[in-house]
This record gives sequence, structure tokens and C-alpha cells, in this order.
Amino acid sequence: MNAPTRIEDLTVDRLLNSAIARTNGLTNFGDDNYRASLQALLEALASEADLSASGLYLLEERLVGQLVNRLVMEDYLRRYPHITEIAIDDPLVIVGLPRTGTTMLQRTLAVDPRFYSAAWWETRFPAPLADETLAAPDKRIAQAKAEVELMAKVIPQILAIHPLDAMLCDEEFMLMEHSFMCAMDAYVNVPSYTRWLDQQDQRPVYTQLKKMLQFLQWQKQQRGEPAGQRWLLKAPQHLHTLDLLLEVFPKAQVILTHREPAQTIPSMASMAHTLWQMYSDNPDPKAAGAQWNTRMARGIRHTLQVREQQAPERFLDIHFADTVTQPLQVLEKVYAFANLPFTDEARADAQVWLAQNSREKRASHAYSLERFGLDEAQMTRDYADYRARHLQATH
Repeated sequence: MNAPTRIEDLTVDRLLNSAIARTNGLTNFGDDNYRASLQALLEALASEADLSASGLYLLEERLVGQLVNRLVMEDYLRRYPHITEIAIDDPLVIVGLPRTGTTMLQRTLAVDPRFYSAAWWETRFPAPLADETLAAPDKRIAQAKAEVELMAKVIPQILAIHPLDAMLCDEEFMLMEHSFMCAMDAYVNVPSYTRWLDQQDQRPVYTQLKKMLQFLQWQKQQRGEPAGQRWLLKAPQHLHTLDLLLEVFPKAQVILTHREPAQTIPSMASMAHTLWQMYSDNPDPKAAGAQWNTRMARGIRHTLQVREQQAPERFLDIHFADTVTQPLQVLEKVYAFANLPFTDEARADAQVWLAQNSREKRASHAYSLERFGLDEAQMTRDYADYRARHLQATH
């Protein structure tokens, strides 16, 4: 199918038909509300996103690819129904404002084979391709590496913000996107879609995520990878829906990471604005600032509320400064919290990883509140309760 030349040509039926054609006629996309979610997204894309020609093409490919993944996964689940019996109810989940050391913490822990984790290539391409074997996902890995290289070429500043690597573990955010009820404002400016999303029951995000984790774990077994004891997850997105995460994964434990919002919010706005440049020619940095500050303040309020309703032992607080300056002490806390022994081998492997992947080896990331239309008065209004609870030492 030729690429659309106008956003108005991008319809739900067009996306579904493209995915069906690419999978030789598979038609079962699953039974959640994917169609209504896609419709709400496409309406916002048409009216607000100001997509460039290349952005329109890239976004269509992304959405069709996610629909293809759903078709292929549902076909595997039909043929191998025991996949959905794989027990995943106790993940260790890192949740916090973006830019609070979550990537460093996740990747250090992921060195331990007792944790299942998903590499970037697995979250981007979770379903086997037609000409691949389950034992050798070489084509998906090659596609992921090529995409990361392209992103580094088109928006090189992204690497200073988030260290992309197709082979390293990363957020499950791209898995959650397969519900089409996820934060698309990471890629494009679609505030009406975001408002729509806030009115929806987002349980499909987590039922879909669980199914995809089961599918990934089954694939790891087919590749002969060592069996882990529990999943290691990480995504700031969970701030908005922590109640649903804990409902769908009833034995989950949550690590909450903390850092001053006046540093994290403009950094996240900078990352969003950078990604918007992949899809729009002239994205507005102030729109990115307003959008992401509003989202993160809302997410923090939700998380504080959910925490009040849960047993305190389900949560562990970790501060960004500690993750950076005393990572091994932080790891000791995490392993004790997770009821896993911090073995000599795990400690040694973590030390090697930390030595080879220090923050000093990344380019610096410059940002300011002002560039994104924000100021300290806004931070005070939006994060007073959060600061009082978690950042008293710095205020």
C-alpha cells in the first residue's frame, strides 16, 4: 500500500487492512478496545500533530507494525495456548519521574540472570517475523540496530538524554503502546488524545502488557536462555496507572525513584521535544514543556494516592543522588527489598557493569525550565506535596 500523502487518508481501516495484508490474512487482533483507541488517536493526529511527510510515513509504519505484532502474537497464542498460563504476577517494577536514574538502575540489575528483562529490540519487535525461526531472531535484532542507528543520525542529541542500545534492556513502554492507550505525546503533540485517554479505563494497557511479557518469556525459553525468577520492569508511564499495575500484577513490588522535579521535568520535555522532531518539522518546545509537566504532575499525584492505599512494604524509595554516588548500597537495598540474596557474583557483575557504563561516558545534556516555558513558581505549585514527602532534605 502506498504511503498516504495526507493525514486524512490515514484511517483505522487502512491500518488494519495493511496489517492483515502483511501477515498473509491473519485477522485476530485480540479482544480489547484497540479500534476505538486507534480512532481517537487518528483524530488527534489529524487535528493537532502537524506531522511532516516523513513523520506521517514513520507513524503509519509504527502503528501498522504494532498491529502486525498483535496479529502474530494472537496467532501464536492460538497455536500454543499454554503461553497464557505462564505465571507473571510478581515483577519488580521501577517507577518514577523520567530522568531519575531509572535506566541506570534497571540495566545494572538486569545483568543478574535471575531477572527476566526485555531488550530494546524485544520491546520494539516482540513478534517473530515470517522468515525467522524462534531460536534465531536475527532479522528483528538487525532491524532494531538499524533503527537505533537512524535515530542517532537524525536526532543525535537523543543519546545524551537516553542511552539507546538495541541489545540492552529498556522500558516496556513500547510493549504498552500495543494497546494504543499509551502516552503517544512522547512522539507527537496530541493533547486531545491525552485528555481522551484520561477518561478511559486503561486496564487493557496492562492485560496486553502481561500477555506480551508471557509471549517474550516463552520466546526466551525457545532460544534456550536461562530461566529467571521474576521480571524486572521499568517505565515512568506507570505513574499514571499504578493502581492497574498492582491489580494485574498482584504480587508486584515497586521501586520509586526520586529527584527534584525542576531538574527532571525540563529534561523530559527536552527528550519529548527531541522525539517530536522525528515526526514534525516545527515542534514547539513550550508545548512539550506544558504537556509533560501537566502529565508528570498528574502522575505523581496519582502515585501518592495509590501508595496511601497500599501496604507500605510494597514500595522502596530510592533517590537519584544515591543511585549515582553509592550504587552498590542502593543495590543492597533493592536486593533486600526483593527478597533475593545479593550474591558475590551479582555484586561483581554489577561492579563491572557500572565501571563500563558510567554517566561520565555520555555526552552532557543541556536543558532549562525557561526553554520549555516553565519556571520555579510552576514547580512549586505542581510538586509541593511531592517535595514535602520525598525531597525534604533539599527544601
